[in-house]
Amino acid sequence: MNKAAWKLLQPLAILFIIYIAGILGYIVIEHFTLLEAFYMTTISVTTAGFTEVRKLSDAGRIFTSLLLITSWGAFAFAITRITQYIINGEVNKYFKNRRIMKAIDKLNQHVIVCGYGRNGQQAAKTLGYHSQEYIIIENNHDVIERVVGEHPGLIYIIGDSTDDDVLQRAGIHRAKALITTLPADADNVFIVLSARWLNPEIQIISRASEKNSTEKLVKAGANSVIMPDKIGGTHMATLVSKPDVIEFIDYLSGAEGESIHIESVSYNQLPADMQGQTLMNIMAWKKTGVNCIGIKDAEGKFLISPPEETIIEKGMKVLVLGTRQQIEDMKGNIK
Repeated sequence: MNKAAWKLLQPLAILFIIYIAGILGYIVIEHFTLLEAFYMTTISVTTAGFTEVRKLSDAGRIFTSLLLITSWGAFAFAITRITQYIINGEVNKYFKNRRIMKAIDKLNQHVIVCGYGRNGQQAAKTLGYHSQEYIIIENNHDVIERVVGEHPGLIYIIGDSTDDDVLQRAGIHRAKALITTLPADADNVFIVLSARWLNPEIQIISRASEKNSTEKLVKAGANSVIMPDKIGGTHMATLVSKPDVIEFIDYLSGAEGESIHIESVSYNQLPADMQGQTLMNIMAWKKTGVNCIGIKDAEGKFLISPPEETIIEKGMKVLVLGTRQQIEDMKGNIK
């Protein structure tokens, strides 16, 4: 049970304990039946003031007095706590947290974004453009509150990404990828190690601030390591030498190009009669309008604009370019 729920249930739990204690007290002290003890406790706790079931002994009167004082204090505490809970918006927070946890439980093959700074926000923005489900883990409560105001449907967890429990709450075992964008390389290394241990099959992309951290992150289990400063400088320089190319790439990855996709189709995704066939036969099979822009061989090397006679063998992937609908049609044809 989370802290917010416990704050609400705590005064009710205290009243319940007092009620049980009152029933047991009357049974032990006055030898009342269970029904009589229940009745006496009820009129005492609620201060209703109805007639006693029997004349009380001195011990019974002392017990009743203590029960009245204790229950009155418990009621005052309960009313105060519930009022504070409502005034402070804890009720809304509680139901909001329940909604988010239900949304997290439904996530599958999603992306976990650790850190919601500039890089994390850009990653989330791009994932949203391409209709990819994702969840944010951010330790700064103020950052989340500001973002939720702008994006009410955002799925997030306020917590430390280096904590295994937080990663598990984010559905690390069901996620297909994790992006860690924390500014401290040591934190990113720790997250990569934890994520790789919790889900050996997950794809991990990590940010690195220092060049000597790249090797450490790869050894920790990162599939890819990105240095934003290096990429930013290269991007700006390439805009001078090849502006049209960069603008086209930006178009593909940005909001305007959200309908244009580059995706890979692996050998295993091809139908049995297309496995081991030439690229020309594969692209002609129930053609949907997608274009092959390259292949990735079994060793991980890329070949751009491969010859049509290239045979697609086990371990290879075909990189295709097309609209979202064209690629979905192609995937539907090769299932």
